[in-house]
Amino acid sequence: MRYITDRKRVQGLGSGRDGTVHHWRFTVSSVLMVILAPAFVIVLAVGFGQSHADVVSYFSKPFPAIVVCLTLIVGMWHLLQETNEAIEDYVHGVAGKLTLIAVAAYAYTLIAVGLFAIGQMAL
Repeated sequence: MRYITDRKRVQGLGSGRDGTVHHWRFTVSSVLMVILAPAFVIVLAVGFGQSHADVVSYFSKPFPAIVVCLTLIVGMWHLLQETNEAIEDYVHGVAGKLTLIAVAAYAYTLIAVGLFAIGQMAL
């Protein structure tokens, strides 16, 4: 039994084949963000209002640095996946491909800069 319509066959739009994988990725990253977001706020609240030397020494400890790094990585990855879905739905052709590349470059640049900054404080 074929589940693909004639129109989808002509346009090359078959079944999604990876909808469950997308759903689980978004679910896992959402659950991680539910856990990491309050921890991130608490970590930043403890460091807020202190002098520069105190903040640097606070973020040189493993727990605050790990929480900030994990929040940055998971949050940016989740944002990247969400924007990719929106771009794939609403922007087509070369503009869509260029937008996907720009968004990925932006997200990975933010991750790299954030990890570098935390690494500078932690070391």
